[in-house]
Amino acid sequence: MRITVLVENTGPEEFAIEHGLSLHVRMDDGHQILFDMGQSDAFVRNAARLHIDLQEVDYAVLSHGHYDHGGGLPHFLPLNAHAPVYVHGEAFRPHYSLRENGLAFIGLDSALEEHPQIHFCNGVFSLPSGGKIFSLGREKTDSPPGNRWLYGPDKQKHDTFCHEQNLLLEEGGHTVLFAGCAHKGIVSIMQEATRLAGRPPTHVFAGMHLVKSGLSRQEEERYIHDLAQSLRAFPHCHYYTMHCTGVEQFEKLRTLMPGRISYLGTGEAVEL
Repeated sequence: MRITVLVENTGPEEFAIEHGLSLHVRMDDGHQILFDMGQSDAFVRNAARLHIDLQEVDYAVLSHGHYDHGGGLPHFLPLNAHAPVYVHGEAFRPHYSLRENGLAFIGLDSALEEHPQIHFCNGVFSLPSGGKIFSLGREKTDSPPGNRWLYGPDKQKHDTFCHEQNLLLEEGGHTVLFAGCAHKGIVSIMQEATRLAGRPPTHVFAGMHLVKSGLSRQEEERYIHDLAQSLRAFPHCHYYTMHCTGVEQFEKLRTLMPGRISYLGTGEAVEL
């Protein structure tokens, strides 16, 4: 399995960089998967530079209904007319972020909801080629504190992130978990992945939404310390993080989890 970062918040200047996430997965059996699409056509341009043909993608998974993960959807659909795009049934509902000047819409283009390539899934969905897409619904989880700035679909209520879903793949003795921002909490998501797979993940590729926590520096230090302790409790798992984790927050995790966590930027790839 080869995982390539098509777009992320960081990377060398020869790539298009944006606040967003898109990963390309090439399985050993030949299947190709697109996980998220960033906020624009940047992932398409970077894929071309990396000699990845997005027309060969077999299916795509959208992790949740935010523009920085699904804004590139209108650029993918005309490019690849055969790949189903698996989206949670709640993803196209309105989503907002609280900014200095009030609530800003950060959702998806609702006009795409009726597109024939869009396939809605809820709960646990088994993929025809193997693997599972799963969500955590509305149950209480270890949601990151930065969720306090996020609302929807009701502007008066905090987002419950029931529209968030994750991808679980198994190949070559590896159990690999993909999470876009882990708004439901990376530990809760890993616990559910462990239940579904019957064993803990061996590799996790995920943003962990540690930026803009709203915590004091001391509170954030404690939160990251406790998170690292929980992540270390999963044996033999290596973490690859990116996007909304934040570079400064990643460095703190790396200090607490030496040899267990890496940061991936645009254009980088991992072979498992």
